[in-house]
Amino acid sequence: MGKKILSQPEKPTFYFIGVTTAKSSIMKVFPQWASYLNLCNCALRGIDLRLHDKKERYQDVVKAIKAEPKSLGALVTTHKIDLYNACRDLFNELDPYARLMGEVSCISKRNSNLIGHAKDPISSGLAIEAFLPKSYWKNTGAEVFCMGAGGSAIALTSHLINSEHGANRPSRIFVSNRSQPRLTEIEKIHKKLNVDLPVEYILTPAQEDSDAIVNRLVPYSVVINATGLGKDSPGSPITGAAKFPQNGIAWDFNYRGDLIFLKQAQIQQKSRNLQIEDGWVYFQET
Repeated sequence: MGKKILSQPEKPTFYFIGVTTAKSSIMKVFPQWASYLNLCNCALRGIDLRLHDKKERYQDVVKAIKAEPKSLGALVTTHKIDLYNACRDLFNELDPYARLMGEVSCISKRNSNLIGHAKDPISSGLAIEAFLPKSYWKNTGAEVFCMGAGGSAIALTSHLINSEHGANRPSRIFVSNRSQPRLTEIEKIHKKLNVDLPVEYILTPAQEDSDAIVNRLVPYSVVINATGLGKDSPGSPITGAAKFPQNGIAWDFNYRGDLIFLKQAQIQQKSRNLQIEDGWVYFQET
């Protein structure tokens, strides 16, 4: 598959590796970025892979990018961890965040070297700081509930627990996932970072399990949908019975799709005085 998709591009080409890339706003935004950066002769091409695709499929794509001179690199969404696990030996270099997080979100070339980067710890921090008031955590004592333990969740929580923020950090972080392996992996990464604030890792195979955590959050807490539900797959990680924290923030990493999580938050926006954010700023930062 990789050879067919990446065979001899007519012009220098950057790839977007995702699930439903043709529907992504990057296809409209990229030409404007390219024009602004004077890269008008550069094309963007999407590559769609299944969720948790076969190891060989990821390897085919990365090998083709590495071999084709006009292939400049790639942005990786959804598949960041799976691509890293399948292809880490194919890279000439992995940046420190990629090695720490066990993910690749960006592929670049320098001379003949193929380099894997993990940019999300930087971009996720910029995204949340774009809508949080200054000293938000310190002033409110708010908690964070991150539903999903994939690459974006690893990146954001690693930013939030960074001791460089001093007292301006969440009072507690809850991370949930429908299966155990990703929870085990994110906990392992946090331990490498010497986390010194309370973090709970909770298995939530059913929506009602996530509801129970949302319902116990203190006021002003941030509830995050980092699962991909609502974009890559339909639905939401919670049911309509979940009660968002008073004066809290509902943040969906998705900006397109059925966005059920955002709709659930909108129903409670007035009664719970919620601030609602979608993933558009995060998308622009990445």
